Amino acid sequence: QVQLVESGGGLVQPGGSLRLSCTASLSIDTPYNMGWHRQAPGKQREMVAVITDNDDTDYADSVKGRFTISRDVAKTAVYLQMNGLQPEDTAAYYCRLYTVQTGPVWGQGTQVTVSS
Repeated sequence: QVQLVESGGGLVQPGGSLRLSCTASLSIDTPYNMGWHRQAPGKQREMVAVITDNDDTDYADSVKGRFTISRDVAKTAVYLQMNGLQPEDTAAYYCRLYTVQTGPVWGQGTQVTVSS
């Protein structure tokens, strides 16, 4: 059973940057998508950014131009570079892996807090 391990969350001031990392515990030899979702207190989980097996990317409108998703195929890892962070970006960020074989697999989450 593949597991996802996230890191990189923390406390940052408005306008600051963070880089989230997520690595799968097993190598994946079938097509897969990876992405980041977030959930703020009292709100539904929402997609932030995804990257497909073809390296196509998609972003939530609220983060376009500020966040960049990338991946390392050799490490089965995905990253989220977050620049220009704002208080409304405060949330628990979850890594998600999807393959036809496994269906969706979620990480444990990493907290991002943007506050002065």
